[in-house]
Amino acid sequence: MLSHYISTPMFKQFIRITSSLLAACAIAIPAAAAPKVVTDIPAVHALAAKAMEGVGAPVRLLPPGASPHGYHMRPSEALALAEADILIWIGPELTPWLDRARRKLNAKAPSLALLGVPGTTRHEAREEAVFTAHADGGHDHGHHHGPVDPHAWLDPVNGARWLGAIARALGSIDPANAGTYTANAAAGEAELWVLKEALNAELAPVRNQPYVVLHDGFQYFEDRFRISALGAIRLSDGAAPSPRRLATLRRGIKASGARCIFREPQYSSALAAGLAGPDVRTGVLDPLGWDLEAGWSLYPTLLQQLGTNLRQCLE
Repeated sequence: MLSHYISTPMFKQFIRITSSLLAACAIAIPAAAAPKVVTDIPAVHALAAKAMEGVGAPVRLLPPGASPHGYHMRPSEALALAEADILIWIGPELTPWLDRARRKLNAKAPSLALLGVPGTTRHEAREEAVFTAHADGGHDHGHHHGPVDPHAWLDPVNGARWLGAIARALGSIDPANAGTYTANAAAGEAELWVLKEALNAELAPVRNQPYVVLHDGFQYFEDRFRISALGAIRLSDGAAPSPRRLATLRRGIKASGARCIFREPQYSSALAAGLAGPDVRTGVLDPLGWDLEAGWSLYPTLLQQLGTNLRQCLE
């Protein structure tokens, strides 16, 4: 009796309708959405992108060419911050305007300030035109209690440590994908350790060659790879130099025999060109990587470009 009913056209039609309804229901129930992750600068966006591979993609607030030291968000960027499940950023030391905005727009969302991650290497911001290591003939390894230099992403050891912190922060708001975040971070860390050793070898031949940078944003790279920046034209916050500062740098360049002055894409090249004499070359160092393609590859490429550009100008 039952076998006869199953073979009837009416039952077959019932099965077709039921299957269609079940398929429609399956389509209507989406998979869990990836968390809305907002970042500040390209390097932090790259680190978050690595941790989120296979799950989603973070949003970067600062557009190409914008200075992190001061920026007015567009409405679309403010909306992204207001809707974020988490903000991953360097911290208020680099972007005080973002600290004010997050408190106003999305104070309840978690915030991971990478400068505050335990174990992060932190350096004091320098104010002198010619750095202490060159001014007194030695290296300054004392304890510092002044403002923090926020350009800590230029140390790949910090970047590797931050990947783990980002994975843990994402796992806390998205436990279903915690394993993926952890595995992605571990893979990124391994890449950065290999890159660190490669840059050590690449920079060894020019380790004792002094040079000048346009703005004091490279201290972490200098310290990690033990290279000898003589001084900086601008302060670490990008403030314009005084005539006295420029005069001090001219004397330092002449006394040290510095070979290169490095400008940056974000600033006019006039100051660097004005200090460069017939025996001093100019090069380019970009601490942000604005012209690089967004995504994980931006971060190791940024560090590699710094090393290559330094070596080529100083050799």
